[in-house]
Amino acid sequence: MAISLSTTLSPNTLQLSRCSNHLPTRALPKQSPHRNLRFSLHSSNNRNKTIQVAPRRGLVVASAISNSPGIANLLDTVKVFDLNGNAIPISDLWKDRKAVVAFARHFGCVLCRKRADYLGSKKDIMEASGVALVLIGPGSVDQARAFSEQTKFKGEVYADPSHSSYEAFRFVSGGSTTFTPKAGLKIIQSYMEGYRQDWNLSFEKDTVSRGGWQQGGIIVSGPGKSNISYIHKDKEAGDDPNIEDILKACCS
Repeated sequence: MAISLSTTLSPNTLQLSRCSNHLPTRALPKQSPHRNLRFSLHSSNNRNKTIQVAPRRGLVVASAISNSPGIANLLDTVKVFDLNGNAIPISDLWKDRKAVVAFARHFGCVLCRKRADYLGSKKDIMEASGVALVLIGPGSVDQARAFSEQTKFKGEVYADPSHSSYEAFRFVSGGSTTFTPKAGLKIIQSYMEGYRQDWNLSFEKDTVSRGGWQQGGIIVSGPGKSNISYIHKDKEAGDDPNIEDILKACCS
């Protein structure tokens, strides 16, 4: 399927400043409601979409990589669902083992499909160190099943229909973190490498209702519910950390 992407930003484009690793999480100042962004998708199957985004005022967050002391208590209330629809407290995923847990943008995302392969290629190394590989996506169990079947992901897949894990980790969300020049280039590169967006999943109601602006991240955690040793929060779509940093955190 052929695809072209175009973005048009107003003169006052939102900008995220990078936070160094030692800075606390902080919110950007409120933005003018007139700072809008228009994004167009044109695909060969006639699913043409033009979306205009007014970023949510005061809700776009720039995050440093840090471990929040209260995150373990908050995660006790978060449940995800396995592919059979069983609800599981998220911290049970690493309570008795160490795990690399990737959080996808959404189950149709082309960049997330590339991330699944990126992590899956190192599963043998993780497995040799007794580390589980897990992927969580914001969406329904049916979407999680479709993702698992389409990608043949080598790890475990869970659904988070309520986005509660994303809110607990304060992963960033917003049009300005989704439609960036770097993300656009990474999408093009992913298509050239043979990856494809699943447009049916991308336009599912629960994805569209959130705008598809959610970003994810990667953590290394366990054993032990409160043992979270590494957190990477994506600053924008396709913001993959260095795989060697992940392996150092989980397997050294």
